[in-house]
Amino acid sequence: MLDQETLDRLWNYADPGLSGQRFQDAMAGTEYDADEKAELATQLGRALGMQGRFEEADALLDTIDGEEPTVAVRVLLERGRLLHAGGHSAMAAPLFEQAAELGDHLGEELLAVDALAMLAAADSAHAEPWARSAIEYAATAHDPRARRWLPALHSALGGTLREAGRYPEAIVEFQLAEQWAERAGTPDQQQGARDAIRSCERALAVD
Repeated sequence: MLDQETLDRLWNYADPGLSGQRFQDAMAGTEYDADEKAELATQLGRALGMQGRFEEADALLDTIDGEEPTVAVRVLLERGRLLHAGGHSAMAAPLFEQAAELGDHLGEELLAVDALAMLAAADSAHAEPWARSAIEYAATAHDPRARRWLPALHSALGGTLREAGRYPEAIVEFQLAEQWAERAGTPDQQQGARDAIRSCERALAVD
């Protein structure tokens, strides 16, 4: 199967149209075998979904042979993302849960963390426990790429707590997000965490 670095080279998340074209070109070539092309197709589906082309993306995912286990995880993830983006989060949540379980079983830690993070977004009634599960999983992962999720995961949990008015707890999460961003994240993530801390502190001062 494809390593994540190969997919990362094809992705430009700021330009899903360009990314989609790259995946199409890769699928049309002779460099990759059938399973690898199936994996590329899942990413093309994601790129189409990011462009709002939901029906086209869904039809593409229907054509993918998911017998290869990693491909099956990615199909679950991308179909869940399509449903979530299309306003059907309740339908998406079970797919993310399946993707997390299968990804963990396969040792695909990066995919499992991704799925848990999406679960926290899709299952709003249980956002906090899913977010904490994602954080615990990422923190103990062997794959350093999975641990790079930690700044975003702590920030997302901080945002959930802030929306609930639980400002002291939110500040703790944003502080952890900043710390992890310094170790494994980006300057933008560090600044975002600092801004969120100040926002919470202002809210506490008003209270």
